[in-house]
Amino acid sequence: MSPGDRRASDAGGVLVEFVLVAILVVIIALGVVQLSLALHVRNVVISAASEGARLAAAQDRGLGEGEARTRELLSSALGDYPVVVTSSTTAIGGADAVVIEVLAPVPVFGLWGIGSIREEAHALEEVRRG
Repeated sequence: MSPGDRRASDAGGVLVEFVLVAILVVIIALGVVQLSLALHVRNVVISAASEGARLAAAQDRGLGEGEARTRELLSSALGDYPVVVTSSTTAIGGADAVVIEVLAPVPVFGLWGIGSIREEAHALEEVRRG
């Protein structure tokens, strides 16, 4: 076998290697994008629940206003993303507290998801003294 014959038999090898490596790089890049999207949704849910709980715990506010604020923040940040917002009161260390809970799907392909993110935020209720 002469050196010229060897080069002729390896002619398409670089193209095949490029395609195999490119597929792997694209899959890894899409995985990183999906992970960042899921973390973004989780951070937005946590932030909206926290702000809604603080608003509901304010002295002249109620649970309904906290839920509404949470929904407003979620819709402005995520659009029509399907979320369920609930509110309740509880006691933490003998003090009354507001709990805002948000249930949202985990985004897997774009904003369509399977599974769910469940986050809740607590805020101690303000009490007027004297």
